[in-house]
Amino acid sequence: MGENHFGHLPVLVYGVILLMAGVAYFVLCHALIAHHGADSALAVALGQDRKGKLSVAFYLLAIVLSFVDARLSLALYVLVALMWVKPDRRIERVLAD
Repeated sequence: MGENHFGHLPVLVYGVILLMAGVAYFVLCHALIAHHGADSALAVALGQDRKGKLSVAFYLLAIVLSFVDARLSLALYVLVALMWVKPDRRIERVLAD
């Protein structure tokens, strides 16, 4: 993106890549829950997975906003990254009990 001065297309493609990673995480979580059962400790630990769903929603919004202003998309990418800076300890907490 930097070589293209954060142009519309590179920011859009970067958002699509981030979206695919977010969707892959979402699918992985649901596959693990399906394998272990809806009442398993893992399912309880993941709960509603708000961070995962919110990440995917922000990536979709950023892709749309890349047509308006690439800086808005970049701000959303940074926001999602900052959401995940704090480690997610849900699984550790449930399995430690």
